[in-house]
Amino acid sequence: MTKEILLIGNPVLRITAKEVTNIDNPKIQTLIDDLLKITYQRHGVGISAPQIGESSRVIIVASHANIRYPDAPFLPPMAMINPRIVSHSEDVVIREEGCLSVENQRGDVPRYKDIMVEYFDRAGNHQRKEYNNFVARIIQHELDHLNGILFVDRLQE
Repeated sequence: MTKEILLIGNPVLRITAKEVTNIDNPKIQTLIDDLLKITYQRHGVGISAPQIGESSRVIIVASHANIRYPDAPFLPPMAMINPRIVSHSEDVVIREEGCLSVENQRGDVPRYKDIMVEYFDRAGNHQRKEYNNFVARIIQHELDHLNGILFVDRLQE
């Protein structure tokens, strides 16, 4: 059964998600599988656990060209568990964003061009990697979800 994506107005989207303490827990592994499936079914490039009602610091980044983002670069889909930005560029880029939890609305959002992220992958390995441009934007958007922030909170006037 496919889980429903929560929509703006649902209070769960405004709660700070909880740290994952046991990556090997079958519940976390199933959550990752569910998030991956939903991302592709809904033509997304990323999703966070809170968007399906799970208070866990888990995001999926799955950049690929699709009907919502025809120019998205390809990046193999990956789970980031307990991700955090440890550094970023001074350069900020304003680009249009949308969100599976905010239907039929898009808007210009400022994001750092380059970010360094620390996280655990689904096998529990610690990662520290730099991401740029569109993929950096996806990660920042999904990290906001983990902190109860929606892209509409960051719209440029």
